[in-house]
Amino acid sequence: MVLNKADMVSDAAESVTEPGERLSVETELQQRVQQLEKENRILHKKLARSEANCLQLEETTRKKESLLRQVIHELKTSQTNLEQQSRELEQALSNLKSTQTQLIQTEKMSSLGQLVAGVAHEINNPVNFIYGNLSHVQEYTQSLMHLIQLYQHAYPQPTPDLVTASEQLDLAFVQEDLPKILGSMKIGVDRIREIILSLRNFSRLDEAEFKSVDIHAGIESTLLILQHRLKAQPKRPAIQVVKNYGNLPLVECYPGQLNQVFMNILANAIDALEELSLNHSYETLQAQPAQIHITTSVIDADRVQIAIADNGAGIPEDLCSSIFNLFFTTKPVGKGTGIGMSISHQIITEKHSGTLTCASNLGEGTEFLIQIPIHQTSDEAA
Repeated sequence: MVLNKADMVSDAAESVTEPGERLSVETELQQRVQQLEKENRILHKKLARSEANCLQLEETTRKKESLLRQVIHELKTSQTNLEQQSRELEQALSNLKSTQTQLIQTEKMSSLGQLVAGVAHEINNPVNFIYGNLSHVQEYTQSLMHLIQLYQHAYPQPTPDLVTASEQLDLAFVQEDLPKILGSMKIGVDRIREIILSLRNFSRLDEAEFKSVDIHAGIESTLLILQHRLKAQPKRPAIQVVKNYGNLPLVECYPGQLNQVFMNILANAIDALEELSLNHSYETLQAQPAQIHITTSVIDADRVQIAIADNGAGIPEDLCSSIFNLFFTTKPVGKGTGIGMSISHQIITEKHSGTLTCASNLGEGTEFLIQIPIHQTSDEAA
């Protein structure tokens, strides 16, 4: 129950009987009531100010929290953007290094192709001269041998000088051996012509247009260039090449670039087989010969597949996914650059819209599968 000022003064006055005392009490009570009212008003004002300050503080806190959340969001967004930019810069740097390396390699191969083509052309001219005249030499030799035989029949008793000259010359041996020598020369010249043709086919690295070519001819050219590495060596027998060629149509491709892929894969296969041979005796290698299997076929009616497999030591499965990364190599330092397979993958996937995959099992060998379209579309050719 709340009492007002009059009630408080009246109640207090009634408790005092003397008139003087009553007046004094009333005056004092009024003063105290006024003081209390003043203090009450002050408290109300302070309370109002406190409530206003609290509201203002809450509003300020909300604004600061909102601003803090916005700043945190902006910082996270900025961090995400920086991380994305960092990844993009790293990727761009990697692509730049890859492009630079590939350009250098392409320039080297282009220069090599021009050099090989030039050398092949220079060798081809005198070889053609020998080849063209060799048939005449064989014909003339046969005629001369026949003429000698006729003389021997017509003059069975030659003069002593002729007998001495014939014995010194060993005419019988010459008559038997000369055709063999000319035949071996013909085989040698044919071999040189084949090598020149293979060099000219392999060196077609500067051709900027798709051409319809015989895939098998490109493989054969590459094998011929690598023949010196396939031959028997003092510490190992010859590496056997098993060919399972399918009936392939002409395939639209960049012939020189495709030959470069064949070269890289076959050279890697030879490296793997040579490394394996270091741990086995000559007799063991004869019983279990090193082999490279080359299989070609048409798949899905519009693509060709070239499978090149060796029976070397193989590589771990987890490394197969990295085999086409730039600068990745399983070879010892100084023996591998990690460039060849990366460029081969780019040639097949980017230049020919195909696929190049690797499958390997430790102790069983490695197989590379190449698949490219038989016909390139205009978009692919661009």
